[in-house]
Amino acid sequence: MEGIELLSFQMISFNGSARSCFVEAIAAAKEGDFERAEQLMNEGEEQFVEGHRVHAQLIQQEASEGKTDINLLLIHAEDQMMSAELMKIVAAELIDIHKKLK
Repeated sequence: MEGIELLSFQMISFNGSARSCFVEAIAAAKEGDFERAEQLMNEGEEQFVEGHRVHAQLIQQEASEGKTDINLLLIHAEDQMMSAELMKIVAAELIDIHKKLK
């Protein structure tokens, strides 16, 4: 596997891991473990940044080669990235709310 398929799978992996960390961070905050929630948010952010790094490679590839072939795998990768970003925002807000309630 190479090219756009490999980059798509990398994006799916990094952003899926990020999203999972953000969901786990919400659960930790719900239990009052804010230190663990912060650790998970930081871990998720690291994964999210890696997903964006791969995404930037795709953009650079398109800029240098012209057209990018769009397929279902790439669409899924883009969706995973957007989902992770949204979960990051929601997790931060929910953790803040749980902190204020405690």
